[in-house]
Amino acid sequence: MTEKICIYGAGSIGGLLGAGLAAAGSDVTLIARGPHLEAMQKNGLTLEKDGDRTTVHPNAVENPADAGPQDYVIITLKAHSVPGIVDAMQPLLGPDTTVVWGVNGIPWWYFYDLDGPYRDHRLETLDPGNKQWDGIGPERILHTIVYPAAEVIEPGVVRHIEGDRFNLGEPSGEKTERAQRLASILMKAGFRAPIRPRIRDEIWVKLWGNVSFNPISALTGATLEGMCNDPDVRPVIRTMMVEAQQVAEALGVKFAIDVDKRIDGGAAVGAHKTSMLQDLERGRPMEIDAIVGAVAEMGHLTEIPTPTVDAVLALVKLRARLAGCYGG
Repeated sequence: MTEKICIYGAGSIGGLLGAGLAAAGSDVTLIARGPHLEAMQKNGLTLEKDGDRTTVHPNAVENPADAGPQDYVIITLKAHSVPGIVDAMQPLLGPDTTVVWGVNGIPWWYFYDLDGPYRDHRLETLDPGNKQWDGIGPERILHTIVYPAAEVIEPGVVRHIEGDRFNLGEPSGEKTERAQRLASILMKAGFRAPIRPRIRDEIWVKLWGNVSFNPISALTGATLEGMCNDPDVRPVIRTMMVEAQQVAEALGVKFAIDVDKRIDGGAAVGAHKTSMLQDLERGRPMEIDAIVGAVAEMGHLTEIPTPTVDAVLALVKLRARLAGCYGG
């Protein structure tokens, strides 16, 4: 039987996934809206990769009720957008549907089934009123760390920039049948999909740079190399990352890389604007809560001081509010 797969948020990464899966013969439905949806419905979804263009014709709809129950729902929206679609996505959720969380930052389900004193703790910053916990259900979650980069260059056309890896992991750390099945589907579509036993470690390693790079870039307008190589700003970046590391380690996370090497890695990317700075410049909602706010909340929970994270969080929230890019 061919699994039914829905991608909720078929923009850059969702479009990249959708194009690959559709080309490999998967039964794919893309949830999108606006001109991008209209273009896909009329002309199909085009993927530009290494100078070549391939067009596929997956099902593309705006209303999830038109898709029906799915085996997998892959969410590739920004974190702040998900609470608003929980009610709309209910027709996609059958009794055995797996929800694949492909969203940046700390996830709302982080403490689900986690050994220790914080087991099943709810993060108010990310999930006020338990909207996602109750409406999606943490037991459905299979996490993916998104490493590829892509962009929508015009409605209906996605350009692949680099990368092909979507690391998968269960909150429990088990190598489940549903994880292995999705890994096989993704590999058939040309992606790498290793199943990791400690997915929370990988969540933090990816978040580690973002918690400092993103808000500082939004406050200063600097690129990655600009702020990482600045002798006055680099110590601020480092302090934020050390504070975040102390919070993560209090929760049992292990870091396999040194903080200074992680900062050097950011500098090596070059004159790149972070996603948060790009959102600010384009007047779009900024991912402050999942990337910075949740770290501050977890610091308070674990009683690990995060004074620099807290200060930068306050500043970037005000900057975003003044620009109309943050509702809180």
